[in-house]
Amino acid sequence: MELSVLFYKNQEVHLGNYFLNSIFADIESLYIYAGIHFKVNGYHRLLAKNFPFAIYYKVKNNIVYIYAVLDCRQNPKKLEDRLG
Repeated sequence: MELSVLFYKNQEVHLGNYFLNSIFADIESLYIYAGIHFKVNGYHRLLAKNFPFAIYYKVKNNIVYIYAVLDCRQNPKKLEDRLG
């Protein structure tokens, strides 16, 4: 995710911070909505609201475990391999 932050920082002033804050806000929404998202490869997938990213997570004993935050613009095979 660090490369994504740098990418957005290079696009426009403060966009990197906005990206990071947006992703964290999406993750915080899991306090309320964990477990309701569509499953992909055994992980729940939350699509970020403001950027083309997906947050892959699992819920065990009411604890949310984030496994990956991935750019949806990547080759689907690469995403599948990452979650493998």
